[in-house]
Amino acid sequence: MEPLTFETYNGNTAWNNADCQDVGKLNASLRCNFTRTTPDCIDSDGYINYLDGAFCSFPPNVFPLAIFLYTLWLLYLFIILAVTAEKFFCPNLSAISRILRLSHNVAGVTFLAFGNGAPDVFSAVAAFSDSRTAGLAIGALFGAGVFVTTVVAGGITIVKPFTAASRPFLRDIVFYIAAIFLTFVVLYQGSVSLIVALVYLLLYLVYVFVVVLSTWIYRRMRQQQLSVPVTEEPDLLGESEDNCVPTPHGSEYGDEYQPLLPMQQSTWHILSSELNPIDVRKWKQKSWKWRTFKLIKVPVEVLLLLTVPVVDPDKEERNWQRPLNCLHLITTPLLCVFTLNAGSYGLYIINGVMPVWAVLLIIGTFLAAIVFLTTTNEEPPKYHCLFSFLGFVASALWISAAATEVVNLLRTFGIIFRLSNTVLGLTLLAWGNSIGDFVSDITLARQGYPRMAFSACFGGIIFNVLIGVGLGCLMQMGPSKTIFQLEHQGLLVWILAGGLGISLVFSLVSVPAQSFHLRRGYGLTLLFIYGLFLIVALLTEFGVIRLEMF
Repeated sequence: MEPLTFETYNGNTAWNNADCQDVGKLNASLRCNFTRTTPDCIDSDGYINYLDGAFCSFPPNVFPLAIFLYTLWLLYLFIILAVTAEKFFCPNLSAISRILRLSHNVAGVTFLAFGNGAPDVFSAVAAFSDSRTAGLAIGALFGAGVFVTTVVAGGITIVKPFTAASRPFLRDIVFYIAAIFLTFVVLYQGSVSLIVALVYLLLYLVYVFVVVLSTWIYRRMRQQQLSVPVTEEPDLLGESEDNCVPTPHGSEYGDEYQPLLPMQQSTWHILSSELNPIDVRKWKQKSWKWRTFKLIKVPVEVLLLLTVPVVDPDKEERNWQRPLNCLHLITTPLLCVFTLNAGSYGLYIINGVMPVWAVLLIIGTFLAAIVFLTTTNEEPPKYHCLFSFLGFVASALWISAAATEVVNLLRTFGIIFRLSNTVLGLTLLAWGNSIGDFVSDITLARQGYPRMAFSACFGGIIFNVLIGVGLGCLMQMGPSKTIFQLEHQGLLVWILAGGLGISLVFSLVSVPAQSFHLRRGYGLTLLFIYGLFLIVALLTEFGVIRLEMF
């Protein structure tokens, strides 16, 4: 890198030819000016300028306090992602799949896979929006892939040894290896063309087609053998991929929002009870740890309840709450416009007369009044299903906004600690987005559904890689830009790709060799592979392992 040069204009010092990570080389008194005037330090999206906050808002002697607060905020962002995806995004997608009358398998590899993979996909799209953080997306997708296919899959077999479903396993792992090989080629070329981005999406469509075709063939064969119709349940357990399945930590809203008052409730009682995320009876029964975590989640849960409608076919009257759903017609459009481009669209003045948010407020209030006057508290209207689409958009934008903040915050940590985006992606971002999969899949295995949990390990991450990379790059292209250029990738990325490839090839060879009877030894070997991979990756990041060609 060229030495830093200085130019003074308008009383400020400009830093040319500078990498933002060079801020650590400067005297503390110069760091604020450096982050404000260096082009590489400027973030074009997000609500908070984390670099400015760290180096300009906090005096140097309390700089560790900024790191501590940023760490707490990062953990809370992961909570926002998990709560939004699990309690709002996934239920609405389930409702949409039922409205469209999709089969279990098609829903499992499309809408429901999107529900479970939303944090990973939106984080990847947010990271690909800037070539400087593209390595964060690659590290997160590859890192999550290694984590899920080794730690999660290994943990399932350790908790509950079982016999894997042969056809779904071979199908999923072959497609996943194809997706990783395609990404390997992209990294080698250093760019993603429009054709390659479309190939990512096309490969996923082929995968969905193969799932549907194999399920149809499987049913026909079973019908011919047994001469009886095959029910949907075996497909859900044996063939379906990444389904949004209820888990103990994920069914909280199911019993928490059961009505405690008589059926004839007033409008005010319905609104106040639906906006209260704490069930008094459950609160008395739970431990202090659960209560503490619940109190931490309450602020974001209340905001989500205020802004995201949920249509749940499994609840009474499909979760129709007349006063709250009418309020959603006002709050949801405002949420949508203020989550786009960090809220700048909502503040745009139309013809110099009225801001966009005021227009949406007027329209939303008008629609809410019509719905309120033409419906009752007891019976949902015929168009109630449309609220699931509104909730889908609102929860997706919530996740997108939180994912953008996560990416910006991790980039800030990378600049402060001089860590590459790749290592941040394969550790913090990958762990944060995958911890929910780990808990839910291990819980499923303990409850006696290890095959479903194991299928989700390989089926869900196919969606994350193909859609995350394909859509993330495609959204950055346009008529004048048909190639998305990646920054030079060092040795760490190749170790990451190699580690994922080794874990997949090991499973592809060892699982059939065991006649698909997975035992604890297989799980322990997967954990050993992940530990070895993580050690090599960290040693490479800190320069202990290096090759001259990189």
